[in-house]
Amino acid sequence: MRHRVRSRDWTDDLLARAREALATRPDESELEPKLLARAALAAMIDHTLLKPEATPAMVDQLCAEAAEYHFASVCVNPVYVARCAAALAATGVAVCSVAGFPLGTNVTEIKALEAERAIEDGATEIDIVMNVGALKAADYTLVHDDIAAVAKVCADGGAKLKVILETCLLDDLEKLVASLVAVEAGADYVKTSTGMSTGGATVADVALMRHAVGSDIGVKAAGGIRTYEQAIAMAAAGATRLGASAGIAILRGAHE
Repeated sequence: MRHRVRSRDWTDDLLARAREALATRPDESELEPKLLARAALAAMIDHTLLKPEATPAMVDQLCAEAAEYHFASVCVNPVYVARCAAALAATGVAVCSVAGFPLGTNVTEIKALEAERAIEDGATEIDIVMNVGALKAADYTLVHDDIAAVAKVCADGGAKLKVILETCLLDDLEKLVASLVAVEAGADYVKTSTGMSTGGATVADVALMRHAVGSDIGVKAAGGIRTYEQAIAMAAAGATRLGASAGIAILRGAHE
């Protein structure tokens, strides 16, 4: 896929918006977490199993738990999408899968093909990893077009697109630029982390991403969220979805 070289004005405007957002960033110390009922919290959680050693039996258990606790979705590797779609039919639990995972360094055509196949197999949500190296090299056209290609596949297939920024590898200005580019390219959500790099979600990063994208775009916090207290702190910062392998443990701390 050839990437259209965008104008210097587009890049300058992008950086100006990011710098303005950085200058007016929220103070996360002022955030006040609110208690969330168990059902409301469960409806925010992508019950996740992306480990390479995951077995079919483990995936079946994941689906059974998701149906029992009414999680928003299960998030699984592409090879298990069809299995999960069959297991969760008529339960109201969505199937989410990943593309370009976990490094984001697949070529665009492969990311798009992964997304297309996952949607054909029954996924209604796709989490892709941004091309982090391109972002850090300020090749914003490549980052945009990489996301936009998958966004088109998702739109054509009726699926939501979440873009993983891998915030632990970015400085704050880069996080803001990445968020703005993802939205412009057609993302439905921006997401903090794969959970497989040097760090996971932080309250500060979630608040910064929410500040960048406004109220109409979803923000998914993922990576290292293991307790109810962490979950409600992420929600207070602006997260509308939580990626977690510890969803049941998180719910144990919630109120009915």
